[in-house]
Amino acid sequence: MSVIFGIQDLFQLVLSLGLLAFEAWAFLDALSHKPDAFVAGDKQTKQLWLIVLGVALGAHLLIMEPFHLLNLVGAVATIVYFVDVRPTLRSLTRR
Repeated sequence: MSVIFGIQDLFQLVLSLGLLAFEAWAFLDALSHKPDAFVAGDKQTKQLWLIVLGVALGAHLLIMEPFHLLNLVGAVATIVYFVDVRPTLRSLTRR
């Protein structure tokens, strides 16, 4: 029985670290874009996205459980950033 719990704990640790890396990448990516690109792409403001992604990242650092409510909300915000906001920003700033 302890082997099953060991595998479950390992799975949660890998999932948590992967989600942490994903959120950190989103935060750093948002930092790298100019504030004008967010407004031009009609995607809220850079400040708002940095707050949302920063709170998600900070909550994940404090609560290293991938299935905690705050971490699930942070994961959704990060996915929205990568699926909706980042492609728009990249298309506006592409050289």
